[in-house]
Amino acid sequence: MTGKGRELADMMERRKVDILCVQETRWKGSKARSIGAGFKLFYYGVDSKKNGVGVVLKDEFGRNVLEVKRVSDRVMNLKLEIEGVMLNVVSGYAPQVGCELEEKERFWSELDEVIESIPTGERVVIGADFNGHVDEGNTGDEEVMGKFGVKERNLEGQMVVDFAKRMDMAVVNTYFQKREEHRVTYKSGGRNTQVDYILCRRDNLKEISDCKVVVGESVARQHRMVVCRMTLMVCKKKRSKIDIEKKTKWWKLKKEKCCEDFRQKLRQALGGQVVLPDNWETAAEVIRVTGRKVLGVSSGRRKEDKETWWWNEEVQDSIQRKRLAKKKWDMDRTEESRQEYKELQ
Repeated sequence: MTGKGRELADMMERRKVDILCVQETRWKGSKARSIGAGFKLFYYGVDSKKNGVGVVLKDEFGRNVLEVKRVSDRVMNLKLEIEGVMLNVVSGYAPQVGCELEEKERFWSELDEVIESIPTGERVVIGADFNGHVDEGNTGDEEVMGKFGVKERNLEGQMVVDFAKRMDMAVVNTYFQKREEHRVTYKSGGRNTQVDYILCRRDNLKEISDCKVVVGESVARQHRMVVCRMTLMVCKKKRSKIDIEKKTKWWKLKKEKCCEDFRQKLRQALGGQVVLPDNWETAAEVIRVTGRKVLGVSSGRRKEDKETWWWNEEVQDSIQRKRLAKKKWDMDRTEESRQEYKELQ
């Protein structure tokens, strides 16, 4: 994610993606921050050099977040309420093929616990880099996957299928017949594989009308974004200017002069009394009204994210040229196109 936040937000806005799971963020900490263009990233990581997971939400959904469960730097869950519907968005990052079996088992144990803790009536969508191949074909596993995977199944892919069976979930990518270019999620050094997946409860599979890999984007050099369209009916409401919350500038009380002015005005409002009224509701209202008069209120407008001031036309043009060069390289795979993309990258 380092240096990629604004570019990622721009891609989500252009591709009309409202919720996105990200892995290998390599950001240390447990926070939520704006990445620009009306998107907010909730993330968790313990090391700035490896792992880390997160979920990016469009601002309108950010206000619907009920709970953020940061289990580890490989698993986290966001619970949202959208028009009375509970939606759990789980971001996962499985250990790579060469990792110890103990580390892999710990990841699947954490993911099991998260899914088991979610009530059966709530929707679940998992967006994860599982680092495994589930196979092209579904003989014997028809209840949890379709026929449209990529590559032969390996041990890590079997773990994905076994998990889907345990939790009664479906591997969404594999149900939609697409050209291989729209199924391959990872391209590197001539290797074309499928390791990134979207999973949902089998009962809710009918709510997903499409799922495919987005080509032509280059925010991540090797991984490609997997998107699905879910028919969750949402009544979007525009916030009017009246709804914008204006906050009293209480922080001005740190200044001695403002603090003294506030004391004098409050005494006057209390009729010269030094002691507050016994009724707390009355006292609180007097304090609030006096605070607004003496200290003032904020405009209610949101501040532009400090890290996106540089997102001008020149930068956007450079990003566009890089994106087109990546698309050209994906299509013809010549040394000339590779060098052009490398320079623009």
